[in-house]
Amino acid sequence: MRNAFTVDVEEWFHICGVDALGPHAWPTLTSRVRETTRLVLEELARADVRATFLFVGWVADRHPDLVQEVLRAGHRIGCHSFWHRHVYRLPPEAFDADLRAGLRALRDAGVPDVESFRAPEWSIRADSNSALETLARQGVRIDSSMAPVRLVGDPAGARAPHLRRTPAGSILEMPPLVTDRLGQAMPIGWGWALRMSSPQQVLRAIDDANRRGRPAVLTIHPWELDPDPPRVSLPWRLRFAHYFRLAGFAERLRVVLREVRFAPLESVAAAYTRS
Repeated sequence: MRNAFTVDVEEWFHICGVDALGPHAWPTLTSRVRETTRLVLEELARADVRATFLFVGWVADRHPDLVQEVLRAGHRIGCHSFWHRHVYRLPPEAFDADLRAGLRALRDAGVPDVESFRAPEWSIRADSNSALETLARQGVRIDSSMAPVRLVGDPAGARAPHLRRTPAGSILEMPPLVTDRLGQAMPIGWGWALRMSSPQQVLRAIDDANRRGRPAVLTIHPWELDPDPPRVSLPWRLRFAHYFRLAGFAERLRVVLREVRFAPLESVAAAYTRS
């Protein structure tokens, strides 16, 4: 079974809910996204893996050449919003404007067709389902924004790709990889949970999902491969999520990339009926 590898292309300072790191401050902060995205490209080339890179529109707007570099390497491009804000905190019209801006930035950077979207920090939830209709209206066919874990979503949510119907059309939802520990659904395919897990634990979780007929969706951020990441003061929860066990992550990830058959999100989604 093919599994999906995705990259949320954002700057190290794109952290939701931190006023000091809001959009007003972004132009004053040192950009690292070009260097760190190239590190991701190198790792994927070494493993002969093609992936989907979901760009924050603000990044694509400032680095269209980086978007083209990713395309030339054979990867697909998706949208990760423009301003990197929690979707459930946005009124529907604000999300619509943000999505339009993100898609426009990608078109202006030379992306011919954008099929996929991921909300910042998995922030499409039961209280923001109207966002799926907005996505469908703007031509997005694949969403990967709903994590079936208590931390950010609904632990009873579907773990397999599934069709979600809206008045504007259908969206194929592609949930991230989770696992069961101590009777609870826990993240393992992204963020701190992926970094804390040994390659063997991740490989077992992928194998278990595949045996149940579910493709695994893994996600990383370029800043997670930064050998010297900038450090800022953050609330403890965000500090943990952003900095926990960054050391050695590239080496651990390399094992997973070598052992699993990965493809872009769009290629994996093509195996599922959308009607």
